[in-house]
Parts: sequence; structure tokens; C-alpha cells
Amino acid sequence: MEEHSDRLDVQVSVGDRMVLMRVAGEVDIATVAAFRSALWSAPPRPVLQLDLSELRLLSAAGIRTLLAAHLRVRARGGELVLVDPSPVVARVLRATGLHRVMPILEPARVVEAARRPLPATAHLQLVA
Repeated sequence: MEEHSDRLDVQVSVGDRMVLMRVAGEVDIATVAAFRSALWSAPPRPVLQLDLSELRLLSAAGIRTLLAAHLRVRARGGELVLVDPSPVVARVLRATGLHRVMPILEPARVVEAARRPLPATAHLQLVA
């Protein structure tokens, strides 16, 4: 499952408990539909991680899409986690307050978070 254009590239890896989505390029008004499509087509897993290390631009349309995806994943009992945002994207996340809504992991903490068990309630919600 991939979305690719000249300005946006999304690579998806699916595991048993996690989907890792690597987002590179720019998320703006011209590419947000492809970004949304990739997020909405991710298979349900307890964790959806978005690797933002190669994302150069995140517009207001991208912020709205991230927030909608966060709410959608939480409604299914999962968690959306942002991983290693580029400096420009990290500033946007802080300026909009999104860093207070979604967990943001630095690379060293990704391995630690992957090893941490999910609460039993999250597992039960996904199975039900």
C-alpha cells in the first residue's frame, strides 16, 4: 500500500500490532487528499506510527487531516503516534498545539515504546 506523487511519498509497513507509515515530501492543499487516503486505508492495528522525518512541509490542511486521523484511530481503540518529525514539522506541531494531543517519539524512544505492552482495555476494544 503506497501513495506516491512528485511532492508526496507514503510507504506503509504492516505488522501484527502496528502499522508504520513513512511520509516524505510535502502535505499541503495539493497533496492532502493522497495523505488522507493513505491514512484512511491503513489496516486497523493497536498503533499507527507516522514517521515524519522526511516530511518537509505540513500545512493547515495536513494538520486537520492528522487531527481527524487521530480521532478516527482513537475511536477504534488505537493510538496514532508521530515519530521523529523534521525540525520544520516539529515547529508546526508545537505552534498548533498538536504536540499536546498526540504522542511524538524521538528515534531512541521508538524501540522502547514498541516493547511496552498496551493497556488491556485497548486490546479488548479492538477485539470487540
